[in-house]
Amino acid sequence: MDKLSRGTALNGNVRVFCCNTTELVQDAATRHDLYPTAAAALGRCLSVACIMGSMLKDSKEKLEIVIDGNGPIGQVVADGYYDGTVRGYVDNPHVQFEKENHKLDVGKAVGTDGVLRVVKDLSMKRPFISEVPLQSGEIGDDFAYYFAESEQTNSAVSVGVLVDTDCSIKSAGALVIQMMPSAVETDIQIVEDIVSHLKPISQIIDEMKDPTEIVKAIFSDYEELETRELQFKCECSRARFAYVLAKLPVKDLQEMIDEDHGCEVACKFCGKKYKYSEETLQGYINAQKAAEETGGNEA
Repeated sequence: MDKLSRGTALNGNVRVFCCNTTELVQDAATRHDLYPTAAAALGRCLSVACIMGSMLKDSKEKLEIVIDGNGPIGQVVADGYYDGTVRGYVDNPHVQFEKENHKLDVGKAVGTDGVLRVVKDLSMKRPFISEVPLQSGEIGDDFAYYFAESEQTNSAVSVGVLVDTDCSIKSAGALVIQMMPSAVETDIQIVEDIVSHLKPISQIIDEMKDPTEIVKAIFSDYEELETRELQFKCECSRARFAYVLAKLPVKDLQEMIDEDHGCEVACKFCGKKYKYSEETLQGYINAQKAAEETGGNEA
């Protein structure tokens, strides 16, 4: 099971988040038939969504991350929840770019002429929306910039997805180190030195697996405050899509009946498909007509 560890280090002057998301990224790659570069892009975003989800205060809150760099992959979208679940998709799952050193070129797939947008539903009248320009399209740098600009928190962000030769996900995860207001120059220098000598997080996860042990190896005084299990999970359901279908104009529903004798709806977030028969769609039409007649008589 994938896991996140959250805690503090350097006498409480930095807070640290580390997660192993290998299984959930593999789940996403399988659901969406992702090519390696697309899997790396979505996997990095999902990993950060796990960490940002753990920053929420309670189960009523959630967040959406949208990365739109105008690259060939289109939008990269991830939803994060307080309970450790995430879901997400990319517009174009069949994108594959490699650099000269054979590393996956996520930046080229995502692009840089665009934005990173975070929408937080904090159970208030309006959601909190923050948007920053993309820095590299590699996602880690972009989130470091987001934390600094939108949340005024200097952060080191390392994200990575290691794809095996058979295109399976060998390792995936993220490490976020944030400076607390109490941090002094010495703390900043220590963190900068650590980050400058750090291996890619995907390599570290491949070697060590457990997020708690990873952070303890980085910070000798790490004080773990919480761990939580992580998974790819979608909140879609047949009933939710049925509610949307039932509200469609009669003309559209009739067209589905005449041309396809029913319809099939696919969830963009998880790829699950739901079929609705001709009889079901006719029932929605009949319900709308009955409601119109009732309304007309009452008027």
